[in-house]
Amino acid sequence: MSKNNKLTIVSAVIISSVLISGCSLLGDKENVDPPQSTTYEDDAVKENADQETTGEVAAEDTMPIELYLMDKYGYVVPQTLNLPKTNSIAQESLEYLVKGGKVTEMLPNDFQAVIPQDTKISINVDDDKVATVDFSNEFKEYEAKDEEKILQSITWTLTQFDSIDSVKLSLNGHALTEMPVNKTPIQGALTRADGINVNTDDVTDITNTKPLTVYYIGGDLDSYYYVPVTKRVSNGEENNVAAAVGELIEGPGMSASPSLTSLLPEDVKLLDDPVVEDGKVTLNFNENIYSSGLDGEEKVVADEILNSLVLSLTEQEGIESVAVTVNGESDLVNAEGESLTKPVTRPENVNTGSF
Repeated sequence: MSKNNKLTIVSAVIISSVLISGCSLLGDKENVDPPQSTTYEDDAVKENADQETTGEVAAEDTMPIELYLMDKYGYVVPQTLNLPKTNSIAQESLEYLVKGGKVTEMLPNDFQAVIPQDTKISINVDDDKVATVDFSNEFKEYEAKDEEKILQSITWTLTQFDSIDSVKLSLNGHALTEMPVNKTPIQGALTRADGINVNTDDVTDITNTKPLTVYYIGGDLDSYYYVPVTKRVSNGEENNVAAAVGELIEGPGMSASPSLTSLLPEDVKLLDDPVVEDGKVTLNFNENIYSSGLDGEEKVVADEILNSLVLSLTEQEGIESVAVTVNGESDLVNAEGESLTKPVTRPENVNTGSF
């Protein structure tokens, strides 16, 4: 999607009302049990028993979990779905990634599961927070082009839980050192540092770069969502916060699907180096970060821009919230006229369908 269409999209999209001062975005923190604070016994997570779900499940018997599903453009995207509460939530989450399985009736439009149909799964989590996932023989029945997406989906779905930092895979009890179809190497345990929807545009020497994950806007005008994309930036880039902002301004790259865009205008600039203190990063932009308000006159900071900034920057270690100023002034408002004087924290869940 071209940059020339950005501001048109901002004015055409019905701006979400979930971003309010001092609160998370994209979901209601007060009414959910987030994965990060989910408590379950380690021994239960290590069980290999299949979790069967039958009939309707009452709302109080479910919990919001991020499943990394594949959209129609081929991107791996977190979608928050309410899954049945269980002591084996890690295994349950993976079972909802199996095609034709439990997730079928819950899939958002134009999304699909990634693990081959009829695959049986068991998972064990050790004291070092390594999840070892064993698949049945059906796991080999996938298309070569989807191989890296399957790895990313499994890794990012499992590592949303505090009890899991990395993932190892096995097939019928035998450790996998490469994927079975396209032979993608698996070197040690998989982590989020391996990236997601990796984009290497304009990278000639990947050994002199480092990964940086930012969130662009994907989907269609009437059903957009936030898509994590791992870019490669120079090892010489000392300020990862400024680098992430720069990648959002630059956009997803020429090789990206036309569905993917960033709404930060090209003439937006940081006037000062980002300031990180006590988990909060403060960004001071020029006035070009403003968008027209719903009345066409008032200058506001669009929710989609703030969402992308917060999601991208809180991916970085040690950053928990984002404060935005313009020309050093902090008396900003969003599209609904709500104050943005307080820093914005990362949401508990991404792409909840509530925006």
